[in-house]
Amino acid sequence: MAIDQKTLDELKVMLLREKEELEKNLGRIAKPVNKAEGDYETSFEELGNDKDDNATEVDQYSQNLSVETSLEKQLQDILEALEKMEKGTYGKCENCNKDIPLERLQVNPSARVCLDC
Repeated sequence: MAIDQKTLDELKVMLLREKEELEKNLGRIAKPVNKAEGDYETSFEELGNDKDDNATEVDQYSQNLSVETSLEKQLQDILEALEKMEKGTYGKCENCNKDIPLERLQVNPSARVCLDC
């Protein structure tokens, strides 16, 4: 099943919107290391020097690191999907190479595998 150009354009718009939102959210808690590859580094905010401040800093950093890792993975999936669109390989399962159903792509445009895999 080939995806028609109109649908492909709609999916691309969805991916670009999601990419923009993820980059915005990542920018709140991390600095880009390599934005083209979706690589960010969690910021460590220094609040002070006493024990309570240090504990708060570590707690905030570990929470941000967890969020950053999740957002970064989503962003990398989107960047990969956009790259596949450019190469003409978008919509193929990475495991079995079958077409990913259009309904799945419309719900999750960065899907990498079909429902069976």
